[in-house]
Amino acid sequence: MTIVRLSCAVNNYHWGKPGLSSKAAQFAATNPDVTIDPTQAYAELWMGTHPSGPSKVYGTDTKLSTLIEKDPTGALGPLVEREFGARLPFLFKVLSIETALSIQAHPDKALAERLHHERPAVYRDDNHKPEMSIALTQFTAMSGFRPLEQVAGFLDAYREFRALVPRSADEFGEIVSASSSADEGEKKAALRRLFAELMSANGDDVAAQLDHLVKRISQPKSGHSLPVVDELVLRLSTEYPGDVGVFCVFMLNVLQLSPGEAFYMGPNDPHAYLFGDCIECMATSDNVVRAGLTPKMRDVDVLVDMLTYDFGTPHSKLLEPTVFSHGTCGRSVVYDPPIDEFAVACTRLLPDQEETVEPLQGPQIVIVVQGSGRLTSSSGADDSSFDVHPGCVYFVYPGTSYTLRAVADSKDSGGQGQQQQLVAYAAFCLA
Repeated sequence: MTIVRLSCAVNNYHWGKPGLSSKAAQFAATNPDVTIDPTQAYAELWMGTHPSGPSKVYGTDTKLSTLIEKDPTGALGPLVEREFGARLPFLFKVLSIETALSIQAHPDKALAERLHHERPAVYRDDNHKPEMSIALTQFTAMSGFRPLEQVAGFLDAYREFRALVPRSADEFGEIVSASSSADEGEKKAALRRLFAELMSANGDDVAAQLDHLVKRISQPKSGHSLPVVDELVLRLSTEYPGDVGVFCVFMLNVLQLSPGEAFYMGPNDPHAYLFGDCIECMATSDNVVRAGLTPKMRDVDVLVDMLTYDFGTPHSKLLEPTVFSHGTCGRSVVYDPPIDEFAVACTRLLPDQEETVEPLQGPQIVIVVQGSGRLTSSSGADDSSFDVHPGCVYFVYPGTSYTLRAVADSKDSGGQGQQQQLVAYAAFCLA
């Protein structure tokens, strides 16, 4: 075998988009066994071997994990097997977000091992969970701490925010004002004290101040549009009334991504997805430390202690793609975060264009997200060939070369077939 088509699990978390407005649902519907309920939320399509949502060989009950277990060297490649064992080292997803996900961070490897040892019922494995997200639609998220001057400005401009951090606000403002003389350690320490006080604020006080804030900004001056942070406060306070996480818009960068733009979330880096559809890839782990915008368990002390308190502009959080050296026609780019478990390539083709991907030493999972065409393997005696359209997912064995070719499809592009691109994303690991 060189290429195997997969059927993938879709889940119904409350924060997902309804029915076929969800990209996860649209892609899951390519499986004839899946019926989409327009009243149901569809949040994530999982592509991989995670036991909570295992992918299967299309049209069968055989799990992808079973194929890997039968021949780990053949399915993963010797380098990946040596580095990560007989398991796929990444989980690939499509997320469709209607309601914001939690303010969260993922532990580094050392902290993951300690948390798993101390509380295995909460932190169920000992692995880290770096993540990368690539926008499929207009996508809004929070990631990393804002420049300190912006946070100080919000403390002055939003009295409700300041009221929740009375012990640390003045000191924080003084350190920011004296930024030329304060060293990096002092700035991070002040940021930590401010964030810790906010996230530990009394729940009744938070609810009262948020109510005041919402009432005040709901009445903008005539002829003035609402600032982005005000729009987010109103949206998030509707989704999570009285939640301290709403105030995090004053401390964390707000990213507004267009399709194809990406950002990386390393260990101990605070973030939250707010709205839109994205491709996501991560190391295989369930470890999440939450502290706001969630009905789930919050572990505020751990979150406050684990963060690096790095700060910077929204642009500093973006991950710029580079030319994918394994694409022989120059029509692919790669998003390559600073970790070993995964990278993601993106191929974009106009009708009649093609891209050949040279053999890689590790496994790949490919999903077509737009357009139609053909995927053909040209490795060995197994010349597999598939008609592809949005939602088709494939596992590509190490050492396999394949070609993607786009065709015009008026159905898929609303009558604009000659302009419709074929877009495919491929998660891979080279170890």
